[in-house]
Parts: sequence; structure tokens; C-alpha cells
Amino acid sequence: MTAPITRHYVDIVTAAGARRVHYRKCGSTGPTLLMAHQSPRSSAEYEPLMREWSRHFTCIAPDTPGFGQSDRLARPEPGIEDYADAIVEFIDAMGLAGTLAYGFHSGGIILVTALRRHPDRFRALAIGGYAIWTPQEVALFGQNYLPHFLPSAYGEHLTWLWNRMLEQTWFFPWFDTRNETRMSVAQDDPAYVNGGVIDMLDAGNAYRDGYGAVINAPRDIPAEGDAVPPCLITAYNGDPLQAHIDRLGAVPSNWEARKVATPADHYAASAEFLLAQGGVVAGDLPETHDAGFVAVRTAAFDGLIHWSGRRNSEVLTVHAPARSGALVDAAGSLVIDLPGHGLSHGWIGAAPSDWAPWQEVIDAVAAALGASRVAFEPLPEGDAERLYPDLSPDRHGAYLTRAWNIVRAERFFAPWYVASKATAIPFSPDAITPEALAKAHLARLRGVAAAACHRARQAAGIL
Repeated sequence: MTAPITRHYVDIVTAAGARRVHYRKCGSTGPTLLMAHQSPRSSAEYEPLMREWSRHFTCIAPDTPGFGQSDRLARPEPGIEDYADAIVEFIDAMGLAGTLAYGFHSGGIILVTALRRHPDRFRALAIGGYAIWTPQEVALFGQNYLPHFLPSAYGEHLTWLWNRMLEQTWFFPWFDTRNETRMSVAQDDPAYVNGGVIDMLDAGNAYRDGYGAVINAPRDIPAEGDAVPPCLITAYNGDPLQAHIDRLGAVPSNWEARKVATPADHYAASAEFLLAQGGVVAGDLPETHDAGFVAVRTAAFDGLIHWSGRRNSEVLTVHAPARSGALVDAAGSLVIDLPGHGLSHGWIGAAPSDWAPWQEVIDAVAAALGASRVAFEPLPEGDAERLYPDLSPDRHGAYLTRAWNIVRAERFFAPWYVASKATAIPFSPDAITPEALAKAHLARLRGVAAAACHRARQAAGIL
């Protein structure tokens, strides 16, 4: 049976202040394996690998600062040492000293720097591709690789984003569209591209911090004679960093770097190497007390429900369809993300159009968090089928601008799909700033069960 993936937050307090880290965990047997993701992704990209490797390890994958659901670092223009120290702070906060670790691309660079600076925190590393940039490459990347990513009033930034995330498998670097830079791993899978799109929308312009730190990182491999934990670096055919294996130079005697044929070969070699190193077994892991995920199992739902607020509050507030708890103004109460919304999991199969299964999940969360009463945001005016059109990822990314047009129109009209003098509604200028629209847009993209939720509430008279 595949181990479930759970999700948690932990607050890390240092001299620089407090910051929140979101992490995923999978498995409970075997040594701990810290997994550092590549930029500009989040720990979400590791979910398939965590399920596979949980047979051997207790997999723990944090979101790097500024990515996914983790706070960014407080200092301006952080360098690779700052991200390396940040992951060591996470290790210390979690009680994982002596852990095994795995990192791909950017994650590998962060881990290697962390190991060089804090060798006592690691048992061994397995790395997927380690970049050794030439001065010319660094200069080229510095000019073009990390443009500012800020929301624009009419959603123009989304057209750039879709093509940026799509074409990174077509050319390397992504902006250098020449025959000489074409890659052999090109794809156009909308669901795959959407994963990167959502991660970029979560990170926003903060993606430049973490990504910039690894692109500008110098070769930071320990010296040949240094006493450090062992490390295996592999890169497969089609990986643009495979050629960098030849650039590594001298490495410590207990390190190895080699080229492999396929991604499967890379994962197999990494797991075999790590399993041979021993490691530490995790104890109880800390987490915050004012946000998290509740595991709920019913006939129609089996997954995690995201919540935030104060436990044992009298009121648990439920957002309207196509919104999320992050958009609810409910000071002093608990808020959740409904199934198929926000950061919560979706339904088993199609979202139900009768209210009983929704209420069953809400009641389970209320009981777990100590709430005695449930309050609902009002339903928006209009027909469910027209209010929530299908926003599944499509080959050309049109769903992104379609969702943006919807969240913009719904600030001006009710229902949003009828623009007329009769349907015009008052609005606040604060509600139509690009930043405010971006938050509503991300909630709309994640609200895949919105239409069913609206129909179910309407049928139950919860207006």
C-alpha cells in the first residue's frame, strides 16, 4: 500500500526573525531523506517520487524559502549561502541532524553548499545534475533568465508565464530560441506545464531570489582532501546539466559523478547509493498550531483539508465557491479550504452536487479543530454553469487569461457574465489592483469543484 503524503507547517525562529516553512512528509519507516526541489518549483513536484521512495525512507520535502507555501527570506538579494543555511535551520528545527538528502538541479546546489558549510548535518547526498556555469553563461543568464514577474492589470503576465514554463523543455536556456539550443526532451503536456505555472503564481516575483541565488552560485564543491559525507552526482541523457559532469573537476575521494541514460536510471542509482549509507530515524516532527492540514476520510472524500486560524474558535468560516480560506476576512475564527479548492485535496471522483458529503467533511474538520458553529460566505448571484466555466489546462494556456478576465469582471458586475447597467455593482479600487486580482485568480484556478459546490449549497438552501 502506498504511504499517504501529509502536509505541515513549522515556524523557524532565528536572529533574523521568524519564518514559516511548509513541508510534505511521506513514509514512516527507514531513515529520513530530506528532499530539496528545483527552482522555480515547490515540493509538490516530488509527490510521485516520495510515494515511490517511502518504501525505503521517511521522505521530508520542504518548500524552499519564497516558493510553494514557505515564507521568503527576510534579507534582500539572498545568496546561495543564505539558502544553504536556511535548509540547515530547517534540519535543526525538525531534529534531523545526520539526515540523508536528495536534490535535483537547484536543490542539489543548495544541498552541496549546505554540506560544505555544515557537514555534520548530513549523512550523504544524492544529486541530480550539478551546474558549473562558465562566466559567459552567468553573464547571459543574468541579462535574460530572471525577468521580473509581476501581475498586470489585464493579465498580460500570464501569456508570458505559460510560454516560459512550456518552452523550458524546448530550449535551454528557455529564452535562447535557436536550433543549436533545442532540447531532446520537448513536451507539451498541459497538466505538466500547469504544475510549474501554479508554482510560479505562488512564488510571484520572489522566484528571482531563490533562482538567482543558484544561477549566480560559484562552484562550491568541497576540496579533494576535505573530510565530508559522501555524495553521488548523476545526470541523464537530455538533461542540460549532463555535460556539466565533465566540468566538475576534482572532488573528495568519497564522491562520485557519472552520466546515466534515463531519468529512471538516475533515480535508481540515487536510491541505491542512499540506502547503502545508513542514516537517522525521525522522531516526532514539530508543526505550527495556527495553520495546517486535517486528514479527513468519508465515503466521498479521502485527503487533506487546509485550515488556518485559532483552534477551538467558536466559528469555522467556509468560503464561497471558487474562493479559498486565504481570501476570507474572518479574524478570530477558523477558515478552511473546501475540497477541490485552495490547498485542500479534491473529491474521490466527481464533486458531489448534493450538500450532505460537503457538510460531512466540514463537520469532521470542525470537530477536529474544536469549532462549534459554521458560517458561510454568501453565494454569488448567477447560474452555476455560467459562473464557473471549465478552466482545465489547455495546450495554449488560454485557461489562465480566461480565469483572469472572470475575476476582473466579477468585481464590476453581478453576475459577472452579464455586463450591463442593471448588473453593475459598486467596487473598491483596492479590489482591482493587480495584486488583489492575482490572489483571486489563483483561488479561481484551484477551485475545480466550484460549480458542484454552488449547486449543492443552492439545493440545500445555504445561500
